[in-house]
Amino acid sequence: MSAPGRSGIGSRLNGPQDLGRGGAFWIVFAVVAAGLLAFPIGGSPFLLSNLANFFVYVPMGLGLALLWGYGGILSFGQGAFFGMSGYLYGIIAQNLALTPGGSLIAVGGAIGVTVLVAAAFGYFMFYGEVSAWIIPLLTLVLSLIGETFMGQTAGYQWRVGHVLLGGYNGMTGIPSIRVGPLEFGGASVELYLLSVVAMLLAYLGLRLLVNSHYGYVVVAVRDDVERTRMLGYNVALRQVQVFALAAGLAAVSGILYVSWGNYINPSSMGLYAATLPVIWTAVGGRTSLLAVAVSTVALKWLADALAVRGGEYAFLIMGALLLATMLFFPAGIVVSLARTWRRWRAPAADRAPEARERGEPS
Repeated sequence: MSAPGRSGIGSRLNGPQDLGRGGAFWIVFAVVAAGLLAFPIGGSPFLLSNLANFFVYVPMGLGLALLWGYGGILSFGQGAFFGMSGYLYGIIAQNLALTPGGSLIAVGGAIGVTVLVAAAFGYFMFYGEVSAWIIPLLTLVLSLIGETFMGQTAGYQWRVGHVLLGGYNGMTGIPSIRVGPLEFGGASVELYLLSVVAMLLAYLGLRLLVNSHYGYVVVAVRDDVERTRMLGYNVALRQVQVFALAAGLAAVSGILYVSWGNYINPSSMGLYAATLPVIWTAVGGRTSLLAVAVSTVALKWLADALAVRGGEYAFLIMGALLLATMLFFPAGIVVSLARTWRRWRAPAADRAPEARERGEPS
């Protein structure tokens, strides 16, 4: 196995491991990014708050795209790490509320502990050579155990420092991230911009990663574990690293979420929460970071719209959408549409061989 030579940042950003390449794509990307960053100039606080709530989930979705789409490991554990980091941030931030920089310490502590827990969990799975079909079950069990345990923490005996865990009622009064005079919470412009920056950095960082030599090895593990191992790569180590990185991105989303809402409860680790990232990734197209980012925002908006009009149908419609994707767009809706667009934009001479293979006129 040999990866194409891609040493410069520009070459890696334009690598083949994701949709969108070339000058036209990056001009559109820059315009969209600039528009999102400039949006607070004319946007209402209500709209800023809603958009921030959509954007905070993108790092978690991108983490699953890396893990499942590029690494070949389906996980229902993103919700567990999302909730774990939210609780950890809440515990540390409330206990250090009077300490300068306490919320930043809480951010670092929550992400660090979440990544360590994920790495330990991944170590036993991947070095123990657990079968690929069992890993989704184990990660789902992790999420359900997290929800069940946190649901039993009602009562004054369940406290860390002076912070009550709250049981199924959840943890309240979580302070937002604060840097000096800036507070990143609720409908603030600061939180909106932080969520946009986190989303863009996660996307660009992972795009650089998947188009690097390291990324090509991750994809090689997905395509042929034994061949990659025979070429001298430590497959289990790569899998643990990718699993931990995906958990770290879920932790970022969890922290941004509690900074936005100042609240978290055990349902953030439940069955619905564990399933949603899988739906976002599958519907967009798990082999494209861009597709997953788009589908995460679009489906989060759809889920909120359905909740307003009839929350009992939201999960049913999401499941139906996933089923339709699996049946008619196995590569993902966004990826399938992008491939169709690219095929019809190609010159007729380039389309002719593909058309002949399908028995179509060229």
